[in-house]
Amino acid sequence: MADSAFDIVSKVDSMELDNAVNQTEKELASRFDFKGVGATIEKKATAVNLAASSEERVKAVLDVFESKLIKRGISLKSLEIGKPFPSGKEYRIETTVKNGISSEHAKEISKIIREDGPKSVKAQIQGDELRVTSKSRDDLQATMSLLKNSDLPIDIQFVNFR
Repeated sequence: MADSAFDIVSKVDSMELDNAVNQTEKELASRFDFKGVGATIEKKATAVNLAASSEERVKAVLDVFESKLIKRGISLKSLEIGKPFPSGKEYRIETTVKNGISSEHAKEISKIIREDGPKSVKAQIQGDELRVTSKSRDDLQATMSLLKNSDLPIDIQFVNFR
């Protein structure tokens, strides 16, 4: 019987991220407490920038943005959130969207699989994702459950289960 496999990836759905940014923009425009504070949100290729007139207001913009991300099913582990900093007459927060699994995180995940997972399961690092193989589908599902319950610093998804 051929080996079964699945891939572990860390990706953010760009459409859902766009939707979260758009919903945040609408809420900033309609909420009374954001009137006149210059609260803005701007999406770039791999970053989302937040701005407002004071540090408290930019933190409130971040709070609204995080709530929209959660509602859209995007984990907050997928974002790297910077500290508020003054820029001219406003305060800014720069967030970076994390896509792909870094080599350190890939090594950490494969170590968890090696130490705590079923013995028949093998993990290979392939660029910014991991391929996990085994003869037994049950062992692969046990590995998925193990990784879901592990406290990893990144958000992971399981794809190409075959």
